[in-house]
Amino acid sequence: MRHVGFIGLGIMGQPMALRLARSGTPLVVWNRTPTRSEPLRAAGAEVAGGPAEVFARTDVVLLMLADGLAVDTVLGRGTPRFAERVRGHVIVHMGTTSPEYSQALESDIRTAGGRYVEAPVSGSRVPARNGQLVGMLAGAQDAVAVVRPLLAPVCRETFVCGPAPNALLMKLSVNLFLITQVTGLTEAFHFAERQGLDRRLFLDVLDAGPMASAVSRMKAPKLLDRDFTVQAAAHDVLKNNRLIAEAARRTGLASPLLDVCHALFEETVASGHGGEDMAAVLRALEARSANGHGQEHGD
Repeated sequence: MRHVGFIGLGIMGQPMALRLARSGTPLVVWNRTPTRSEPLRAAGAEVAGGPAEVFARTDVVLLMLADGLAVDTVLGRGTPRFAERVRGHVIVHMGTTSPEYSQALESDIRTAGGRYVEAPVSGSRVPARNGQLVGMLAGAQDAVAVVRPLLAPVCRETFVCGPAPNALLMKLSVNLFLITQVTGLTEAFHFAERQGLDRRLFLDVLDAGPMASAVSRMKAPKLLDRDFTVQAAAHDVLKNNRLIAEAARRTGLASPLLDVCHALFEETVASGHGGEDMAAVLRALEARSANGHGQEHGD
């Protein structure tokens, strides 16, 4: 089996690549910060000296990068290196960018003689580590057929969403629910705590009822212990929020719950907590309460 490339070993990329390496997938990896590659080397992956080496040694390259600028830089987009790197390759865009960016990237890759698959995933660092992500794929059927089995070690289920950018639109739809769900849980926790209730008892009652979910069970201990160690970073949630809001505006859709969450995550990031878990939105709620916002509707 020819090696598979993996570029981008951040909060999500590193545990995903480790799952692939430990499952026997022959990987060639690269990351801008070299120390992030060392666990992959220990797991049997080969560490490239740069992106060019990854493309030279592989036919399929998975990109788990922060944004479109990072993707363009790695691919050499806009330079003669772009065609050299993508020609004859399947390029798999696993990060979260705007649907418009993805469509333009697909067009450029096809023109240069490559194939393109969107493959964003739903889930945070813990599901990534445990191989429990949900994958969404979009692109030409032949390219999707190549990529889908490669994701089996990291995804408990994958869904084919049709042509690009449908996978990214599906991811944004799912994330809209996630963002409002976690914000609602956090606000309910804040309410119970400020009403003098036993916080653990509140979470136990919640967990026993119909609103309990894998998400609430993951975030409840973090709220209880004020453990904001990152699973899904607040600044990434804010980025996703902006992408969803932009997509909603372009199609004339109302998104009132999302807009409130947008403001709260902006406040969380602005107060210096963007690198903490999204449960740190609790800090924005606490700040609003301390500033008397809780009396707005009670006068």
